Amino acid sequence: MSDKEIIHPVSESFEKNIDFLHEELGVEKSFDVIQLDLEYAGRKMAMFLIDGFVKDDILHYLMKLLSRLEPDQLEPDPLEKLMKVHIPYVEIDRQKDLDIVMDLVLAGPTALVVEGMSEIIMIDARTYPVRGPQEPDLERVTRGARDGFVETIIFNTSLTRRRVRDKTLRMEYMQVGRRSKTDICISYIEDIADPEIVEKIKDSVSKIDTDGLPMGEKTIEEFICGRPLNPYPLVRYTERPDTAAIHLYEGHVLIYVDGSPSVLITPTTFWHHLQHAEEYRQKPVVGAYMRLVRFIAVWIGIFILPLWYLFATNPRLLGSNMQFIGVDESGTLPLFLQFIMIELGLDILRMATIHTPSALATALGLVSAILIGQVAVEVGLFINEVILYLALAAMGTFATPSYELSLANRLFRLALLCLTAVFGVSGFVVGFTLWMFLLVRTKSFHIPYLWPFIPFSYRAFRDVIFRSPMPIKNRRPTVLHPKDPDR
Repeated sequence: MSDKEIIHPVSESFEKNIDFLHEELGVEKSFDVIQLDLEYAGRKMAMFLIDGFVKDDILHYLMKLLSRLEPDQLEPDPLEKLMKVHIPYVEIDRQKDLDIVMDLVLAGPTALVVEGMSEIIMIDARTYPVRGPQEPDLERVTRGARDGFVETIIFNTSLTRRRVRDKTLRMEYMQVGRRSKTDICISYIEDIADPEIVEKIKDSVSKIDTDGLPMGEKTIEEFICGRPLNPYPLVRYTERPDTAAIHLYEGHVLIYVDGSPSVLITPTTFWHHLQHAEEYRQKPVVGAYMRLVRFIAVWIGIFILPLWYLFATNPRLLGSNMQFIGVDESGTLPLFLQFIMIELGLDILRMATIHTPSALATALGLVSAILIGQVAVEVGLFINEVILYLALAAMGTFATPSYELSLANRLFRLALLCLTAVFGVSGFVVGFTLWMFLLVRTKSFHIPYLWPFIPFSYRAFRDVIFRSPMPIKNRRPTVLHPKDPDR
């Protein structure tokens, strides 16, 4: 940092530095902000730290070493002697700006202010409360690694480096939020990732101007992607280090946010949200079959309700051998209203499940099954066909690997159902056309959302539809413009 950028330089007066940090950090106003007044080697010293963010054993060890110092051991240059000789610690730095010192202390490092020194020593002996790296619930696999990202950024970057031991793997540190000062990490492999994409993402993150990131990585997504009216996700979330590593090798850029167990993968296409690690944990033929079944399930989740409603209300569209698709009894409520009510009921059930303690989840499921299924049919509120096809649609939704994509598909299914109910065949055709138009016009950091389908690329589209064996999957996605296209 140059001198002209320094806002509050460290003063030659020890008392002025202490008073500034004491006041700005609110030592007497917050019980967890600690100021330790010390005296070692005939010099006044003070430590500023946050209780709960420091490793006590490390600080105790360093303080024991400092207590043994004699005044002549700090001559002729006390700062150099302390940093290079008498404080044997890896993560140690110096700062000239009191504002930066204050921000660092609030983030966890300890500030050591020494009388007669024009710089402050920063000792990064911090630790955060953290849970173990358990397998994420949303991305389980039958075989494979069981570790997952946690809420501490340094743990997450370490889990990634364990799998990507590339000398050009970059972990660039940033801070976002005027008040929260949230730690952000932009990660990419320099020899693979397109520099233009990297700079575009870094520039988008650096332009975020807000007090803080209350929702962590989700707030980052909304700032860097925009398009609030488009429900389709433009980044992919993952809590699996192996999934993150795979995308790094392809040329993607990852965004880590401190306090969040999810990592953002950018840029992504529609098809990225339909892939799952389980497909690559099985033999290629088995993985290809699983992917095909998953695709069928996703399309069923989107289209089966509008199509069945269209055929049930327009029997003339069916051949004589397909008349079983219709309904024998319409029920007491109109068919469209039955669909809307049961869709809303399913969403209410999903929300209730999230807020229900695990011990009561089974009871909630039983009650819901009885109310929505058996009783609702017996009293004539719903007909059996409505429950059957909605169950198929729900299974298709749950089979979607990306939770964000499944929610977007649900919204489109509801919109298509409404258009079909109001305008019939024309409504279905127009709704499908508008949906395709939306996806074609959507881009993630200037990457076409439907690539490699639109624009078409045979080799890439083959790898999307079929789970190719890894030995022949030797090319990185061309749409990312990787510097090294060969794997």
